[in-house]
Amino acid sequence: MKSIKPGRGPSAMGAAGSLFAVIFGIFWTIIAFSMTRNAPIPVVGIVFPLFGLVFIGFGIAQTVYHYKNATGRNRMSTFDIVDARDEPDPLEARFSGRSEATPVRRESAPVRDDADNAHGTKSFCPYCGQKLESDFLYCPGCGKTLQR
Repeated sequence: MKSIKPGRGPSAMGAAGSLFAVIFGIFWTIIAFSMTRNAPIPVVGIVFPLFGLVFIGFGIAQTVYHYKNATGRNRMSTFDIVDARDEPDPLEARFSGRSEATPVRRESAPVRDDADNAHGTKSFCPYCGQKLESDFLYCPGCGKTLQR
């Protein structure tokens, strides 16, 4: 069964941005400690540097999250057309008690072929919808192998 997911969410660019947030948090903490060291209200010398530490913590968590998704084998998608054999749904595997190695088999509704397609060959890619010639073995749009 094919599922439609809205694009890749966490990515390498997100990991780089999160790494920048960690560096910003380090600078914030150092500068906040130096500026509020002799503050007339002692709690100010604690609260402002803590913002930097929280920023660093969230930045590290986001960096790990984005990096693992960008380099992982079974990445989280937010808009993509995928086949259950190529990329099973990780949430379904987690909440149904099945392991990721055993994808769920579902029957999908039959797909209507074109009316002018009398020879049984596909004229559009079933994965991305790209127009195909009769001798294509791979889709020029998404690169998937076409079944004949």
